[in-house]
Amino acid sequence: MLLCMRATANDGVFFVSGNQLVPLAEADIAITREVLTISLTDNGTASVDVWYELENRGKAKTVLMGFEADAPYNAKSPGLDGRHPNINDFRVELNGKVLSYKTAIVKPDIQEGGIQPIDLSKVKDSPDWEDYGNVFVSQKTDSFISYACAYYFPAKFRKGKNTVHHTYEYTLSYSLNFSFELIYKLTPANRWANHQIDDFTLLIKADHTAKHFVIEDDAQYAKADFRVTEGKGKVRGNRNKEATFKEVTLRDGTLEWHCKNFHPQKELKILSADVLQSASNPPLCSFYDRSKGFTKSFTFRQQLQEQLPEQLPDEKRRILHNLPYAHRGYVFKDTFLNSFFNSLWWYMPDANWQPSADGFTAEEKQLIIL
Repeated sequence: MLLCMRATANDGVFFVSGNQLVPLAEADIAITREVLTISLTDNGTASVDVWYELENRGKAKTVLMGFEADAPYNAKSPGLDGRHPNINDFRVELNGKVLSYKTAIVKPDIQEGGIQPIDLSKVKDSPDWEDYGNVFVSQKTDSFISYACAYYFPAKFRKGKNTVHHTYEYTLSYSLNFSFELIYKLTPANRWANHQIDDFTLLIKADHTAKHFVIEDDAQYAKADFRVTEGKGKVRGNRNKEATFKEVTLRDGTLEWHCKNFHPQKELKILSADVLQSASNPPLCSFYDRSKGFTKSFTFRQQLQEQLPEQLPDEKRRILHNLPYAHRGYVFKDTFLNSFFNSLWWYMPDANWQPSADGFTAEEKQLIIL
């Protein structure tokens, strides 16, 4: 049972992970190009936009395609129809035509055996079975049923070039150690005929906001550099006790990673940068996020005040008051504030930004009236 449950214990909430569109069995169609765009927001969600260019090297054919979404953990369970409670606006277009799809509860990890629906109606409301999110467990029989949600549809591929456009929005997970987590499964792309993505581009966007996050490092990313191609941002290597990361601070911008002949070995994992902080003594303001879930007014102010060095008691209010301005790049004329905020890696000064509270969140407006 422990192998089937997600190892977040009870201190976190796992909603869903993203996934490639995959064939259930395919030998003729190859992914020649893919552009994966992930947009981070301040409302606890991420939007995913994937554009595929595929080449059918055989005759015109219909392929059963699937999208698998992990079941939630410590959150609302899916319905018996297989629709995931944390996925919205799921849409697929093939060669410009919108496709209809079906949903089902299935055995996890769709493989060449195809869609294998599971009927949970007999166990969902049974006192003998307990729902742990991605697995039902029977204490009576000492058995379990693990499951996932599947979105699947027949896709008619013509001979030669085909395009697929896939979009959806999903809720980001979180825990005590990080404010948000995004997992996107890349390895299923290896199931296509060429067992790779010939030309792959990853775009991570922070439009109309600023995001400070890390990408769990792996040898597969050594083939190319992560670059900020729009807006303002920077990238560096960092680590905590568990892993190494690419650390990114991004404001109204785009991070890009481009690779040819990409054969993914691991999944894409993005975490809020507070995962780098020490739980016992987090550095003051080393991570800041505009999301409502993070900037809860009372607890947020209390946390920041506790992190302030004791030798700066008179500066507490000034620092807290100016955090939202610093997050937008305000250039401080005050010597102390200028020195302090320049010591924070996520801070990116912008001489063109004119101070205004128009775009501040409700929680940030409470900070600036301290």
